[in-house]
Amino acid sequence: MKRMTPVLMFAMLFPTTIIAQQDVSNPESRQSDTTGSVQMAGPPMESPSASTEGKRDLNLTLAFPQQSKAPQKPPKPRKPASDIKPPNPEGSMVGYIDNAIIGSQIRMRFDAGFDIDSPDRAEFFYAKCGCYRALNGTKLQAAFDPNAPGPGTGIPTALNFQQLRFNLEYAPLKRFSVFADVPFRWIQPQGFVPASSLPFTPTNFGNQGGIGDFEAGFKLAAVASRNTYLTFQFRTYFPTGDSYRGLGTAHYSVEPSVLYYQKLTDRWSAEAQLGDWHPIGGSAGVPTNNTEGFAGDIFTYGIGPSYQVYRGERVRIAPVVEMVGWRVLGGFQSLQPGFKEVGGMNIVNIKGGVRTSIGNNNSFYIGFGQAVTHDVWYKHIIRFEYRYSF
Repeated sequence: MKRMTPVLMFAMLFPTTIIAQQDVSNPESRQSDTTGSVQMAGPPMESPSASTEGKRDLNLTLAFPQQSKAPQKPPKPRKPASDIKPPNPEGSMVGYIDNAIIGSQIRMRFDAGFDIDSPDRAEFFYAKCGCYRALNGTKLQAAFDPNAPGPGTGIPTALNFQQLRFNLEYAPLKRFSVFADVPFRWIQPQGFVPASSLPFTPTNFGNQGGIGDFEAGFKLAAVASRNTYLTFQFRTYFPTGDSYRGLGTAHYSVEPSVLYYQKLTDRWSAEAQLGDWHPIGGSAGVPTNNTEGFAGDIFTYGIGPSYQVYRGERVRIAPVVEMVGWRVLGGFQSLQPGFKEVGGMNIVNIKGGVRTSIGNNNSFYIGFGQAVTHDVWYKHIIRFEYRYSF
């Protein structure tokens, strides 16, 4: 009898399962059976309650288990390759060549230059010497210029300077940035042409200091990748420095240039620059050459390889050597006494330094520059720089 019990239970449950299956497969017949049946006398029949439906569904699930599938979200459209920002490069390693890499940064730079022998040459460092204001009534009256905006009337034979620059660059796009540069300048004359050598009585000037010529511009990268940047830069100089104190040029200037960055290996990189500094306006020339102003165009160029001698998890150290040159295409400079045409003059400096990068944001540079040509802007220069990228 015990062996027959499972068989009897199966025989009793099997018809119930078949009926439940028929009710699910034909809901209309279930509805008609429920609503169309003849009601007997007595209390009215109620429609199936929620609990009854829940039990029926539970029985149905037990009899025929099914897996519910979650709705799948459509895949997100992929961005075009041109909109994907390339991984950030490790950063520029040079200290004097302009940075080709587009990015947001704050930079503080301090320069100390020594032995400038012609500070008014082509009005590149400061404006036309004030000595031209003192030539009236002398044998050099042909060079008289009462509006010469430079300091003086003494003619410096050597001059030292220091300059502290605050630079802010902001890149709203991966290939474009804008920047501004605020300089503060201090100058110290080291000597003047003796009064006995001049046809006038000079008024020498002392140490000066204050804000220099404000700079602003933009960068636009034609190529922007992790290993290569080819960038057009346009810089504008505004005459905010007091030219009568040797703090500015007293004229506007523009400097378009092309900048290049190339990662050669994991440790080697090279950077370069080509540009032209072009004065707008500037002081009058000299009567012997009325077609040319005292200021003149200056072609600039430079190249700088660097090698990372140390690569830690957070610290990288890279010595860098830069060759930086200027070719003066026109203009004049003051002489002892008188003037000199400077078109065709070449000036070259060799600059060596070390850049230390800490993490992805902080970078320090220290370097020294030495003139290697007879004509110089300065004989020596020292540079310290801190750069924070964000």
